[in-house]
Amino acid sequence: MARMKFLCDADRCIECNACVTACKNEHEVPWGINRRRVVTINDGKPGERSISMACMHCTDAPCAAVCPVNCFYTTADGVVLHSKDLCIGCGYCFYACPFGAPQYPKIGNFGSRGKMDKCTFCAGGPEADGSKEEYEKYGANRLAEGKLPLCAEMCSTKSLLAGDGEIIAQIYRERVVKRGYGSGAWGWKTAYRETIES
Repeated sequence: MARMKFLCDADRCIECNACVTACKNEHEVPWGINRRRVVTINDGKPGERSISMACMHCTDAPCAAVCPVNCFYTTADGVVLHSKDLCIGCGYCFYACPFGAPQYPKIGNFGSRGKMDKCTFCAGGPEADGSKEEYEKYGANRLAEGKLPLCAEMCSTKSLLAGDGEIIAQIYRERVVKRGYGSGAWGWKTAYRETIES
């Protein structure tokens, strides 16, 4: 069975935020929550890079390890999902996640945060596929329709890749071979025909 993964090619990301907008519109994500965001490093300086970030659907998810009510589960495709019916809003997952994926609609004291929300890889939730209840809680279930996450489909530079981890890795390998280097070189020499001084 395929293991679904995201990969953002920092050499291609132009910080257009189309992935963020597509996600918010497709799932009607509440105000204040961003299931996906674009992070820019060295903003405005040589070597500036942007990367689109969301839940990475970890093999051994730290959010699931710390959840006191076991609201997280992993699908057969390797997508890490959660149950809003079980979530108590404790925030442990928020602190455990290195990617900042779990989000809360309210800011307040312990227990007043509301139900956690995060990227679902457009795979919905524990309710029946395509049901009204599933859409209201988790948004569209594009995987059940045979589609990939909309954030990756809307990426104009094809920086954000989503799908079977083996296929994604092969696409990235081909890009690296064609460029002659990996993302560690950031692509600065290719884009501006200059060298980076350490």
